[in-house]
Amino acid sequence: MSETLPENWGRYELGEVVEIYDNERKPINNSERSSRIGNKEQSSLFPYYGATGQVGWIDDFLSNQESVLVGEDAAPFLDPIKNKAYLVKGKFWVNNHAHILRGITNFVNNRFILHQMNYVDYHDHVSGSTRLKLTKTALTRMPFLLCSYNEQIRIADKIDELFSELDSGIGELNAAQVKLTQYRHSLLKSAIDGALTQKWRNENKNSIEETGKQLLERILIERKERWEQQKLEEFKAKDKTPPKNWKEKYPVPVKPDTSNLPELPQGWVWASLDMIIANIEAGKSFKCLERPPVFDEYGVVKVSAVTWGEYNELESKTCTRPELENDKILIKEGDFLFSRANTTELVGACVIAKNITKKVMLSDKILRLRFVEDSLKYWILQFMRGELGRKQIEFSATGNQASMKNVSQGKLLKFAVPLPSLNEVEEIQGNLLSAFENTANAASEASTTLKILNAQRKNILKSAFSGELVPQDSSDEPASLLLDKIKKEREQLAKIAKPKRVKKVPTMNEITVNNLTKWLSNKKENSFTFEQIQKEFRGDYDLLKECIFEILSEKKPLIKQVFDQETSAIKFIKEDK
Repeated sequence: MSETLPENWGRYELGEVVEIYDNERKPINNSERSSRIGNKEQSSLFPYYGATGQVGWIDDFLSNQESVLVGEDAAPFLDPIKNKAYLVKGKFWVNNHAHILRGITNFVNNRFILHQMNYVDYHDHVSGSTRLKLTKTALTRMPFLLCSYNEQIRIADKIDELFSELDSGIGELNAAQVKLTQYRHSLLKSAIDGALTQKWRNENKNSIEETGKQLLERILIERKERWEQQKLEEFKAKDKTPPKNWKEKYPVPVKPDTSNLPELPQGWVWASLDMIIANIEAGKSFKCLERPPVFDEYGVVKVSAVTWGEYNELESKTCTRPELENDKILIKEGDFLFSRANTTELVGACVIAKNITKKVMLSDKILRLRFVEDSLKYWILQFMRGELGRKQIEFSATGNQASMKNVSQGKLLKFAVPLPSLNEVEEIQGNLLSAFENTANAASEASTTLKILNAQRKNILKSAFSGELVPQDSSDEPASLLLDKIKKEREQLAKIAKPKRVKKVPTMNEITVNNLTKWLSNKKENSFTFEQIQKEFRGDYDLLKECIFEILSEKKPLIKQVFDQETSAIKFIKEDK
């Protein structure tokens, strides 16, 4: 905010202009809120707000005035596009992750505050290495541009008008992206169930060289022949004569369970992955440098390398132990990769590797599937991404937590897949590639336009807070005069009688970082809650929080903050020194 301002504007600290009502905040954990709102009508509940918006409901309210909420932590402070503040109205409750701001009526407009808080640069005002925090002290000292109340209204109205137009365009683009995604899903479904190539089958039924059933029979013969050849080579390497009836030990592939599967087009057949896969390969996971390999270094693939539809070799770690370098499990061009472990939504993600420039090895979480008929891998890729494939993946995935599910090789081999003729596979692939290329281009154009529209918000705010968005009115009072009025109004409000409070017994400790550090050092217990600290340091709730945050932000903090799963509450644990 270093722009040259109009003559009647002024640059002040936020605390000089805006009222902060953090005393109205009170955090209530999720379990308590759930118990309080149980069996109550939705109409009797009130919004419960956090750092970036509503996070739930509660059966009471602490505030009942239009306010601007600004994140204290967990807000996207350094993201130039995302909002850090939002406007709330009516009756509501705010937890301790957002500051409550209001302008004095007829002096400072709340929408003017809102837009300015979403424009200001937070870099010099937030602190913390892993979780950025905007303390009340830092908030109070942030710069705030002030103009006459009339101009505030004109600016806020114009911003709202322009943002409304942007929102309309953004809404249409978002809807278009949703439709593109739905179209891709519909196209994929029609490819897998045969509807996409129904006309092609009717026109080419006499020229199909090999039906899906015949293809599977050929694959099974070749699969067994490969196994026998491999066994003979093993016997030869060990200088052994094959024992009698050794061929009978051939592992017969499992048959697919088709009891709940749809009927296939004529000429197609259901197969298990076990029937058509030659082998599955995996690597190992071990401690690596958290960066991609360079030059002739070897790397280990990460799950994220296959998550987003295309293989990304930069999503890898660097192996630092030469004895673990293994050329046999290096990812190569055309490899079919399958993620056996990830979240419920992402487990089973698969890609066909391309654009290989680095030596990246398989990990224990990324499997390489080799097919007896290599040309089937593109068909299987689309099937795995379709509805039937995803259903089998998610049904087979095990694990107690949604954040890490696993598909075992045994379950993977049981997956049922439809097999058309190779002629039809080629036709389907050509249709899909053409359609997907068109949708990808449309999605890319929509995404680019969305970025432009979102960036335009920043330009509008920049124009607004440099005094260029609306015409200046020479009859508007200067900011300095308005600031004097704000000060006088504050003095008048301070004189309003307040209810007497019962005098509290003085606490043994004044709230300072030094006093808190001494108390923590002398504390025999290694684990304690914020409420326990409050009992020893009664007084300003926000000041106590700021002192604790300062201790947590030290290079070698005395305590660390953890989440207790049993009590669903934050605890502090003393670090071992």
